[in-house]
Amino acid sequence: MAKLNTNSNAYIIVYSAILVVIVAFLLAFVYQALKPMQDANVALDIKKQILYSLNIRGLDGQEAEAKYAAVVKGEEKAGDNLYYNCEIDGKQKYVFPLKGMGLWGGISGFIAVDDDLNTIYGAYFNHESETAGLGAEIKDSQAWQEKFIGKKICDEQGQIAINIVKKVEKPDYEVDVVTGATLTSNGVADMLRDGLKKYVEQLKK
Repeated sequence: MAKLNTNSNAYIIVYSAILVVIVAFLLAFVYQALKPMQDANVALDIKKQILYSLNIRGLDGQEAEAKYAAVVKGEEKAGDNLYYNCEIDGKQKYVFPLKGMGLWGGISGFIAVDDDLNTIYGAYFNHESETAGLGAEIKDSQAWQEKFIGKKICDEQGQIAINIVKKVEKPDYEVDVVTGATLTSNGVADMLRDGLKKYVEQLKK
């Protein structure tokens, strides 16, 4: 029997190919095994973000699941846009998901609105890659998110008026920019105006 030449190119190529197949199989197996858990974690994170917009924070996983089931009464659609019909202390709230662009990547958020479809009840924002300590404050600063509480979406003429500005001159509709993150703040402002307009116009018909 001929001795196997482990230094030959053919041996190295075959050996490498076998290793690649084995590693790929193992990675695929692990991915499939962990996917249900990953999907559950993503779903729970979304539920927590919705609760944050309703000013409900500090809950662990089981508590968040139970609270979400208690306050979120169903998913509805305004045109092609999904929203959540909620109830807090016997009062109806709407939670609107929003998506936009920040300085370095995508941003998103949930805005909870009173049943007048004009008064913001709460807000939560998220991001993909904004700068820590600057643009990332749209997510990390609860104090900044709470500045949106009580703000009006539309002015007396029914036009979208909610905005984020360097100097607040219309306190009913405006919130200060995040310090050092004007461009990210502008992205949030655009996301709010464009996103909320779709919901408000559909639901007021």
